[in-house]
Amino acid sequence: MSRRIQRIVVALSTAAMGSFLTAACFAANHPAAQPSPTFSSDVSITPGMAGTGSMPGISVAPSQTQVAESAPPAGPDAVAIDGFAFLPASLGVRVGDTVTWTNRDEDPHTVVAGDGSFRSQVLGSGGTFSFTFPRPGTFDYVCSIHPFMHGTVVVTA
Repeated sequence: MSRRIQRIVVALSTAAMGSFLTAACFAANHPAAQPSPTFSSDVSITPGMAGTGSMPGISVAPSQTQVAESAPPAGPDAVAIDGFAFLPASLGVRVGDTVTWTNRDEDPHTVVAGDGSFRSQVLGSGGTFSFTFPRPGTFDYVCSIHPFMHGTVVVTA
């Protein structure tokens, strides 16, 4: 590389570094220049991101009821989603009974059977999902957003 090209590269690098440092100093000395994030109360398919859940095959269920966090599940065939857990983790019902899941967390959750027999929409805070069990068996389910969340419904005749 010729000396002239080397000088040009050094000069441009120095100018770029100077511009960067000037911008950094300005931002550090002028707090109003800092970005101001705004947060949405909108529930989306990605926790912490604003949106309407417009991903194909996924939709967000609107909050249907507000439930106090410390309240027990509403009824014998109810499951609360609270503290990133299904409560109770295992529920026994009879054929024809309807189980209702209620999301009491601020984060969105789903209820998805391992055998594919039922699948909720994304449930926002206070959202509910109900399923009537037509046959006996053991139905394991998870939250597809938080797969460490597990539950079981045992259906007897």
